Amino acid sequence: MFFTCGPNEAMVVSGFCRSPPVMVAGGRVLVVPCLQQIQRISLNTLTLNVRSEKVYTRHGVPISVTGIAQVKIQGQNKEMLAAACQMFLGKSEAEIAQIALETLEGHQRAIMAHMTVEEIYKDRQKFSEQVFNVASSDLVNMGISVVSYTLKDIHDDQDYLHSLGKGRTAQVQRDARVGEAEAKRDAGIREARARQEQVSAQLLSEAAMARAQRDFELQQAQCDAAVSARKATADLAYELQVARTKQQIEEQRAQVLVVERAQRAQLQEHEIGRRELELEATVRKPAEAERYRLERLAEAQRSQVILQAEAEAEAMRVTGAAKAAAVAARARAEAAQAAAKAEAFGQYQEAAVVEMVLQRLPQAAEAVAQPLLGTRRVTLVAGASGDLGVSRLPGEVLDVVTRLPSAIEALTGVSVTQAAQKKSQCQG
Repeated sequence: MFFTCGPNEAMVVSGFCRSPPVMVAGGRVLVVPCLQQIQRISLNTLTLNVRSEKVYTRHGVPISVTGIAQVKIQGQNKEMLAAACQMFLGKSEAEIAQIALETLEGHQRAIMAHMTVEEIYKDRQKFSEQVFNVASSDLVNMGISVVSYTLKDIHDDQDYLHSLGKGRTAQVQRDARVGEAEAKRDAGIREARARQEQVSAQLLSEAAMARAQRDFELQQAQCDAAVSARKATADLAYELQVARTKQQIEEQRAQVLVVERAQRAQLQEHEIGRRELELEATVRKPAEAERYRLERLAEAQRSQVILQAEAEAEAMRVTGAAKAAAVAARARAEAAQAAAKAEAFGQYQEAAVVEMVLQRLPQAAEAVAQPLLGTRRVTLVAGASGDLGVSRLPGEVLDVVTRLPSAIEALTGVSVTQAAQKKSQCQG
């Protein structure tokens, strides 16, 4: 069967095949039941309050001392663990602590008896080291190691320690008063010296301030003069710069005007060129094209007329005789008609003329209105009280027709209106 233990304890296995016994600190071990036995021992750290009451020191002064010690059974050292097992196996922690406490208290009393109160009181570290060293050498044989020892308290019932403190206190107080007086004296001396130095420094400071004030005023006067001169120079330079700037601005304006005029001239030249190109494209080219077309058309018409004239000449040559006969006959007929008309005019005089004029009036009106038939657009301009629109056209035609009798009367001396009135009276 396996048994285990923590790092704060050790196991001791004895019995069959376990001679000497096996000691295991913080581990596991195999135990045969009924043949072997297992025991445990604690390895915990024990805190001991070591008190020694009314122990007489080397000079016979009884004092009480209290110390704090930390002890434990050393499990890593096999010899110390074996010694501890021999002495404490089967005992509880309280029993082990009591044994260690009594041992430490004995050593503490022994050391107190060999030292004076002053040595213990003034040099606690020395006392603690002596107790630690003596107790450690004794407890190691028991398998116990002393981890630490510290002197906690020292007191007595005879006010011995208090008396020791009074002398030291009186001495300290005396030294304090002497020190305070010396400090006050030194402070007074230093204060007087400081005041003297302060007065000297103040006088030196005032003198330095006076010199500084004088130098400042001189420098200020020099600076004012320099500033005035610089200011006057700057004003003159500013005015000169302003004049130069204005001159440069005027020159730049003149240059700008020249550039603008040059640009305008260039624009005008470009515009003239553009207009010439436009005129060339819109007028000259179409005009030349139209002229060329008209020339070609005239050439064609001329050729056509020539050919037509040649054809007509050939036709006239062929039909010349027939036409001549027809013309002669027509001439004789017209001559006879004219003779008849002359005879009729001689007989009827004005009546014949009026009759002929009346017969020709519809033809004259038709001739007047004939140009209007090929007209596409007519623009009429009316007077203050004239008619507007298409209704004016018949009136214009009738006005022309009504002027014909006046024109005939002016050309022939015959009044068509009077002759018509006479004819109507005769018929009535």
